[in-house]
This record gives sequence, structure tokens and C-alpha cells, in this order.
Amino acid sequence: MTTKPFGLYCPTSKACEVLLPRWTIQILGELWGGSTRFNEIKRGLPGISPTLLARRLKEMQENGLLQRIEDAATGNIDYIRTEKAAELDDILKGLASWAQRHITAEIALEDRDADLLMWNIRRQIDVDALPPRRTVMRFNFSDATSPASTYWVITRPGETVELCASDPGFDVDLYVETQVRVFTGAYLGRRSFERDVEDGHIFLSGDRRLVQTFRRWLTFSMHSGVDDIARVDHDAVSA
Repeated sequence: MTTKPFGLYCPTSKACEVLLPRWTIQILGELWGGSTRFNEIKRGLPGISPTLLARRLKEMQENGLLQRIEDAATGNIDYIRTEKAAELDDILKGLASWAQRHITAEIALEDRDADLLMWNIRRQIDVDALPPRRTVMRFNFSDATSPASTYWVITRPGETVELCASDPGFDVDLYVETQVRVFTGAYLGRRSFERDVEDGHIFLSGDRRLVQTFRRWLTFSMHSGVDDIARVDHDAVSA
């Protein structure tokens, strides 16, 4: 443990000594979301340096929150949550639910990193609900603050979803035109996806089957269904 103890007997304080070092909870969230490799975790947490990430992973291993597993044949290293870390799931869900209800939509949607949004979106695509062929989707964000504003998502039956920030050279099946804050809002349940489509803030074009089944093969955040979410007032705030 690298942080100075609070010097309190309270069990909550003792838990904070383990979980509050910066980025620890966010790393747990990435592991929870399915990332296991160093570069995957780093991609999902663009604000952390490689040096600090390596330090935190080592500390979390020492605290029994994750296992470091090395494949002797390939040299690949995976970081896997332990049962001890998995016990935190309900706590983290509760914290996220509290934020969804009590942090205003304006604050929750102030970041406009399209790269981070698309990194999460690619996890939410149900390939089995798509046509049994290669499918190419192009997402363009007019307000992106990240280096890229256009992304291509490529799916193939039985394969991992591929995310590209440069044109892969395939014909596009579906075009999505929107803004980061709009699509993030819909993804998090802070905005009405249907209302934004109706108002033209999310524009879908291309293969009609993909357009009509969009919300079947793309599932939004697990936290988007929280009761009493602090939502955007569509009538008061324009996109």
C-alpha cells in the first residue's frame, strides 16, 4: 500500500485505504468490463500513464484484487479479477446507480472523448443479432475532442468486434452521424435515444435491417436502466 493510512479503526476507512489510490476503482471497472491485457486496460483509461498503470496493477495484485497470469508459450500476460475483487461488484453497481440519480446530466456528459466512447460501444455489440456476414459500421462525431472523430466497427460471425480509427477499405453497411455528448447520453440512459433519432440528433442510414434493429444488436450501458436517472431535458437543452 503506497497511500498514507487514515489512522482510523473504521472498516470503511480501511477499505478506502485499499480502494482509493487513484485509478484503482477504474481499473477494477475495466477488468469487470472484460479487459485483461495491459494495453486493453490502458485503452479504456486514457488518462493514466503506463508507469502508473503498471504500479497500480502490481499493488492490486499484492492486495489480492487480481491475478497476473502469464502464458509461458506466448509470453502474453492477463490480469484477472479475484473472488475478493468480485465481491465489490454490488458496491460498484450501487455507486454507479447513485451517480446516475444524483449527478446532473450536464456534469455527467461534459467529456467528449469519442475514442473512449467507441471503446465501450464495441463491447456492447451482440454479433449473434447481426446478419451472418461481415458488417461494417461507420460512426462520425461532429463534436469529438479526441484525435479521431470517425470510427469504423467491423463484425464477423464468431470473431471479436474490431474497432478502427482509419478507413479499413470495406463498403460501409451502416452510417451513424451524431455528437459524442448526444450518443454518450443515450448510451448512459441520460437522453432518450428514440427522441434523439426523431429530432435528427442521431442520424442512422444504410442497410435498413441494421437501422431498424439498431437497439437489438447494440445494447446500452448496464447502468442505463437505473430508476430515476437525472436525465437531459430535451425541451430545454438543444443538441
